[in-house]
Amino acid sequence: MKKILAIGGSNSKTSINKTLASHIALQITSAEVTTLDWGNLILPLYSKELEKEFGIPDAVSVFKKQIEDTDAIVLSVAENNGNVTAAFKNLWDWTSRLDPKVWMNKPLFLAATSPSDRGGMSALAITKNLMLHYGGNVIVDFSLPSFSDNFKEGTLANQEKAQELKEKIEVFSKSM
Repeated sequence: MKKILAIGGSNSKTSINKTLASHIALQITSAEVTTLDWGNLILPLYSKELEKEFGIPDAVSVFKKQIEDTDAIVLSVAENNGNVTAAFKNLWDWTSRLDPKVWMNKPLFLAATSPSDRGGMSALAITKNLMLHYGGNVIVDFSLPSFSDNFKEGTLANQEKAQELKEKIEVFSKSM
């Protein structure tokens, strides 16, 4: 059975992106899904000085191993002020110091959602660009606007977006 790591790109305990990432990953019935627990990723803000003085935090190695031990990744990035969250960027910075190509060749389903009608599209575009630059194998991407209007009772209420997501999940499933 294939293993999927679902990552919500926010350290919020009530992250709508964690909800979306888990929802997407769980639609792939032929896979075992693990959802990243941000509670295990308490990291200082990256700096070369901290790295030199204390080394790379153990949590980063644990995160890297989670990526290595999975067959595919569903990542739904949250957006703050038109960018990825500081928590996700910080995790990316620390992880890239350990292994800049940690995402290399992993099939990636990139997603984003937000309370607004843009659905985290800016953060999604930034992440997609980064993934491609660092060797990530982006298979599909998906943006869900107005999360609270379009995601109700554990499912997509917007039928057009539900159909789009179903099609993208099928493409992603075939790539694993």
